[in-house]
Amino acid sequence: MKIMFMGTPLFAVPSLKALINHHFNVVAVVTAPDKPAGRGLKISESEIKKCAQQYSLPILQPFNLKTDEFYEQLMFYNPDIIVVVAFRMLPERIWSFPRLGTINLHASLLPDYRGAAPINWVLINGETQTGVTTFLIEKEIDTGKILLQKAINIPPDWNAGKLHDELMYLGADLLIETLKKIQNHEIHPIQQDITLYKHHAPKLTPENTQIHWNLSDIQIHNLIRGLSPHPTAWTTFQNKKLKIFHSNTTDLSSEYPYGTLFANNKNIYVVCGNQKALAIQELQLEGKSKMQASDFINGHLKNNKIYHL
Repeated sequence: MKIMFMGTPLFAVPSLKALINHHFNVVAVVTAPDKPAGRGLKISESEIKKCAQQYSLPILQPFNLKTDEFYEQLMFYNPDIIVVVAFRMLPERIWSFPRLGTINLHASLLPDYRGAAPINWVLINGETQTGVTTFLIEKEIDTGKILLQKAINIPPDWNAGKLHDELMYLGADLLIETLKKIQNHEIHPIQQDITLYKHHAPKLTPENTQIHWNLSDIQIHNLIRGLSPHPTAWTTFQNKKLKIFHSNTTDLSSEYPYGTLFANNKNIYVVCGNQKALAIQELQLEGKSKMQASDFINGHLKNNKIYHL
C-alpha cells in the first residue's frame, strides 16, 4: 500500500514517524512551502519537512494544490491512499484520486467539534472528555464517514499544550490501527451521526480569545487554559495588552465590580462576573517577558491599589 502523507505542524510528526516505524510505504510527503519567520525573516521549514528530511523521503511543497503541476506529481507517485494530518483543505480531484481514498486524523470525537481548533474549544467549553477520529475526506469539511475513534479523559489541570501533546500521540496510534485494518479489510466506515454535532471549533482570532470579565470565574479559567500556551487569552492593563497563561479558581468572593484587579504580596486576583475572584499565576504584559504573579506585583502594582481591566 503506497501512502502519500500530507501535514505541516508538530502535531503531524508522530503520525509520520509511526508510519515509518511500522514499515508502511510512504512514497512522498506534502507540506507547506518554506516561509520567512521571526525578526530576521530567516527561512523557516515546517516540522513535517524536517522530519521527512531525516528519513530521506521525497518532499513536495506546492503553493497551490489546484494546479495541474501538483496533480501530475500526484499521478507520478500514484498513492493507494492519502493520509492527512493537520494540513490544508484539499481539492476534490486530489482527495478523490487514491483508490482507497483520503483519510484525515482529527483531534476530536467527530462529529462534535468540527473545525480548525478542536483542542482549544473542548477546554474552553469545559469538556471532560475528547479524543481523536480517523475519517474519509469528503466535500464538506470534517463530515466524511468515520473509520475509528479513541477517547481520552481531560484532567482539570490540563491546558491546551498538554492536551495537544496527548492527542498527538493518541492520534498516531489510531492512525496505525486504522491503516492496518484497511490493509486487512477489517474496517467499515460509518456515517457521522449529526445529532452528536453540538459544538463548532472555529479558528482562533483576537476577538474570540479576549477575556470578558463579566463571565464566571470557571468560564474565564477554562478560556485561559484552553488558549495556553498559544495563542493565549488576553485582556488590557493600563492600555497595554496583557496575556494570561495560568489561573486558578478560588473560594474568595468580592464586592468589587467585575474586571477589578487587586493583589497581596504573592497573589493577583481579578473579580469575575459572578463576584468570584480568579487567581492569576502567570502573565505577560506587552513588551515584557512572561513572569510569575509575584514578579508582576513587584514590578507593576502598588500596595493596596485597585486596578480596572
